[in-house]
Amino acid sequence: MERSSRARLLLAALACGTTLLAQSAGVVTVAPPPKLTARRGAEAEATIRVQLRDGYHVNSHTPSEDYLIPLRLTWSGGPLEVAGIVYPKPVLEKYSFSPKPISVFTRDFDIVTRFRTPANAPGGPAILAGKLRYQACNHNSCLPPKTVEFRLSVSVQ
Repeated sequence: MERSSRARLLLAALACGTTLLAQSAGVVTVAPPPKLTARRGAEAEATIRVQLRDGYHVNSHTPSEDYLIPLRLTWSGGPLEVAGIVYPKPVLEKYSFSPKPISVFTRDFDIVTRFRTPANAPGGPAILAGKLRYQACNHNSCLPPKTVEFRLSVSVQ
């Protein structure tokens, strides 16, 4: 293959990659969660607001096919322990790329995390790091999986 043909192919591949990156930017965002006050020895809840750009969907946390990448919320750091994560009820949607409906979220939604605060948790301010992993798709194609990172401010009393 001649040098100019290889250069054109490389530029086309880079343009395609740049287009995918530009499309994936801002498809899913997590609104800054409000500060959480947690009492030692008790449970507290944090609601995470997920905003999804019109025309896109994300697979639910319980995808209907093994090959689909599930939505996952995880937490790390800080004095609180995750007692449970409550995802909204997904909807079943039919898309041309799947012979049967798939389990998705199609609009903005909330995820609620129930935290347990150990009786011996250190008092005062703390930060929990949250990660939301997802794969966004429209009616024609899917974007590469992404992770949105965010922080939850906590006050332990």
